Amino acid sequence: MRVTPLIASLGTARGSSADEQVRLYYSGKTHDIIQKYGPGPRVHFHVGLFPDGSPPTTVSQGALKQHLLDAQERIVEYAARSWGAYEAPPRRVLDIGCGLGGTSLYWAQQHGASVTGLTVAAEHVPLIRRFAGQAGVGGRVEPRVADVHELQDTRVYDAAYANESSGYTDRKRLFEVVAKSLRPGGWFGIQEHFVRRSEWLGFIDGYYRTRLGTHAEYLAAAEAAGFELVQDEDVTDSVTEFWVQSMAWNTAELDRLRAGGEPAAWSGVRLEQSTIAHSKLFRLWRDHAMETRLLRFRIGGGR
Repeated sequence: MRVTPLIASLGTARGSSADEQVRLYYSGKTHDIIQKYGPGPRVHFHVGLFPDGSPPTTVSQGALKQHLLDAQERIVEYAARSWGAYEAPPRRVLDIGCGLGGTSLYWAQQHGASVTGLTVAAEHVPLIRRFAGQAGVGGRVEPRVADVHELQDTRVYDAAYANESSGYTDRKRLFEVVAKSLRPGGWFGIQEHFVRRSEWLGFIDGYYRTRLGTHAEYLAAAEAAGFELVQDEDVTDSVTEFWVQSMAWNTAELDRLRAGGEPAAWSGVRLEQSTIAHSKLFRLWRDHAMETRLLRFRIGGGR
């Protein structure tokens, strides 16, 4: 079945102002992301895993950055391993909301998969292609600006993956189109944050331009689309440290700028805003007002 590119966004309604805000948000953050989480080729924009506690924060800015990068790679690797990707590598993967392509490159490099990555920002496509070329997987990573809600692919993929991107979607429609796109026995892996105390939802949705949901909402949408939940792991405690390390990097960058360092992507005002926001996020994750889970769903017809 031919994969059809569709030009749109990940939002719940095509052409809506909310969709445009999401697109502009991710387009505008490109240089911020590369400065903090780059230089690549695998560049991520999601939380990371700290299973062994808290690394020191009274270290160099370079060491703080490495803590973040290692944790981001660690959670992707951990999810893939626990989902059985090493025992049965998926040949074709749909990466929903691939950002700057870090997870797409991971699936291509580590598991030999051919990956179609859907992104909201057209500006990211040439960057992803460049990163894929640097990583030696240019022929296996295909980035596209596409609306996952309107995806028409039928039985194309062995696995679909959404790393902190499903929060921008209509969950009912998301599971429907993914179910249609998977081959029999295919699986859908999700890393996402879930609401446990609704009074904080406005803050988080406003900060990240998202629309996070509840665990129960996801399970209901998955079941309605014919999925079976086969794995469900709460990793909240192991990702909470990410916010601490992120704040430490921010303050180190502020110190560098105040000492007369060459300005880069992040302005002082933006760093201060981010640090305040991440201090709230740390408290929300520490208190389990929000939670991060790794979910794997399977469609009928396979193991």
